[in-house]
Amino acid sequence: MSSTISSPFVTSDPLSPLRNPSKKIPVAILGATGVVGQRFLRRIAAHPWFYPAFLAASDRSAGKRYADACQWHLGGTPYAGFGDTVVVPCTPEAAFAPIVFSALDAGPAFEIEPQFAAAGAYVFSNASAFRMDADVPLLIPELNPEHLGLIATQQQNRGWHGAIVTNPNCTTVMLACPLAALQEAFGLEAVMVTSMQAISGAGYPGVPALDIVSNVIPFIRNEEPKVESESNKILGTLTSPAPFTVSATCTRVPVVEGHTLSVSVRLATKAPLEEVARALTGFKPKTAKYALPSAPEKFMVLTEEENRPQPRKDAEEDGGMRITVGRLRPCPILDYKFISLGHNTERGAAGASVLNAEMALAMGMLPGIEVGAVQ
Repeated sequence: MSSTISSPFVTSDPLSPLRNPSKKIPVAILGATGVVGQRFLRRIAAHPWFYPAFLAASDRSAGKRYADACQWHLGGTPYAGFGDTVVVPCTPEAAFAPIVFSALDAGPAFEIEPQFAAAGAYVFSNASAFRMDADVPLLIPELNPEHLGLIATQQQNRGWHGAIVTNPNCTTVMLACPLAALQEAFGLEAVMVTSMQAISGAGYPGVPALDIVSNVIPFIRNEEPKVESESNKILGTLTSPAPFTVSATCTRVPVVEGHTLSVSVRLATKAPLEEVARALTGFKPKTAKYALPSAPEKFMVLTEEENRPQPRKDAEEDGGMRITVGRLRPCPILDYKFISLGHNTERGAAGASVLNAEMALAMGMLPGIEVGAVQ
């Protein structure tokens, strides 16, 4: 059955044809009580295309009012106005919706997300469980929306009517975006990156205060292998990863929100600094021709200020969905080096998955979803 949503959403009205609330698509949020789950809910509660039909969580939370099942950690209206909603189990029988947003940890995601995909749901996952599977899209819509073509392969391989689409590790997003511009213009041979990652990336309550205050922790379990492999999949083809090598060192720093990366690159084709700057500022995101509600007004900004970007000043730009690059300069070992910054729990987590779903809808990649089928 083909989707009833017009596609692509190339329109002067970014809310059309889903402006009417009766035409919003019902969605489920898995892991709704956690920090990323709360960010999913806050975004979807005010979303012009989606509405939160089910808030799902672990057995210890199921059956409770949402306000009783979790402590709200975000600003704005407490519980996004859904405090009285009863939390349901993370099963298709209790929480099926045509679109599912998963804020589950990798272990539960490995077991639960396939159940929803097999039942016919399109699962947009923040978890790492399936990111590197060959038939699972690892998506940054501005860079590689064509990878949504893997949905058909995944359905054929696994016998599912739905599918799983993943967004990258929160650090990878801040790396892959500027790398995409450089790869497109010059090609890449080698990348070295050191991350300075916010404590919110560890979830709530995060890192103990006695460990992180006035300190830097030079190790985040399982983080470096993700950063070293995910950008290659994102910037490669459907069948082959990009050939450049990434070497990563990941650290935790006493910053609440915003991952900062120090990056050095070797270009395949040598270019002067001015051309490298133009490649970054002139990069055209592949979301540009679609009117997607979660797409930032400015996808990637190159700042010339010598002391920017900074998490406190730049991470929240464009609703936390902008990538800010700065301190572009020659590197005496490779070719060029720069700083890249983004909001780890929005651009690197909840906002990323919501944008993935918007892009998939806009491209007509989710057949079988009927707008307003459930209200």
